[in-house]
Amino acid sequence: MSNILMVVSAADSLTMKDGSEHPTGYWAEELVVSHKTLLDAGHTVHIATPGGAAPTVDQVSLAPEAAGGQERADGFRDYIAALGDKLTSPLVLADVDGSSYDAIVMPGGHGPMADLFQDADLGRLLVAANAESKVIAPFCHGPAGLLSAVEADGSNTFAGRKLTVFTNEEELNGGTGENTPWMVQDALEEKGAVIENGAAWTSNVVRDGNLITGQNPQSSEDVAKEVIKALA
Repeated sequence: MSNILMVVSAADSLTMKDGSEHPTGYWAEELVVSHKTLLDAGHTVHIATPGGAAPTVDQVSLAPEAAGGQERADGFRDYIAALGDKLTSPLVLADVDGSSYDAIVMPGGHGPMADLFQDADLGRLLVAANAESKVIAPFCHGPAGLLSAVEADGSNTFAGRKLTVFTNEEELNGGTGENTPWMVQDALEEKGAVIENGAAWTSNVVRDGNLITGQNPQSSEDVAKEVIKALA
């Protein structure tokens, strides 16, 4: 079985276009579903955050209407609580030895737009992992973290690669709307990524070699399953 590094945002707010602060963090469904799917397949999952800070769950993601009902919302809460110090005392991203891991998984929520997109330690890990063709699997807003991976010549490591991400349509119509400070889809396209999005709010997974991406929360389980296949 494989060792998997799950990189989670440590941000608890996102500065919006109008300068206001919007509470955020990681999206419960994305962390819980992917973590459980990987664990149930027999893999080891270690969680790391910038500075080793305890990540904040986006409270919106625990509302029944966002979670898919009260029962699912309660299940997410219970799973998060059961993770205990694995989540409340995560690894310090800067101290992570990438050679110890076979894959890097990055769930979303808007948090990555506040920290992971420009985190040099994440960038270092992603550049090295990609050079060794290790599995890299961000989904929803997690692909914002790919922006941190910069080569020596200044180009983005994932320029020219096919991927999917939370779409502009989803952001405007079900995300943070017109006040969103920047669009992850646009930013990745500007860096040379080839975006292959599917219908809004439906599972869509794109695999380009070692790079596995998912479009939205609905893609969480399918991303994890594709990671499992890639590690087999």
